[in-house]
Amino acid sequence: MSETGTREPETRDIRLKRLRIRSWRRGTREMDMLLGPFADEGLAALDEGMLAAYEDLLEVNDWDLYAWMSGKAEATLPHAPLVAHIRAWHRI
Repeated sequence: MSETGTREPETRDIRLKRLRIRSWRRGTREMDMLLGPFADEGLAALDEGMLAAYEDLLEVNDWDLYAWMSGKAEATLPHAPLVAHIRAWHRI
């Protein structure tokens, strides 16, 4: 925090670290194994818009997200393109 008590803007490196931690600590081991490796190796390549979409994706319930990632259910918009990207990264 700055001297005025306001939070300083988050740098890209800090944002990536925060997203990696959230990806590895989802609450279910299955989602940790799907999102953690992607976050470690694939997040840095995403542009700012895709990073914002990834942050939104992390708010999705684990069971819904797992169904999308495993192909048991179709991902809803606006998450479908990013889910497809992560699935392609994993080659699933």
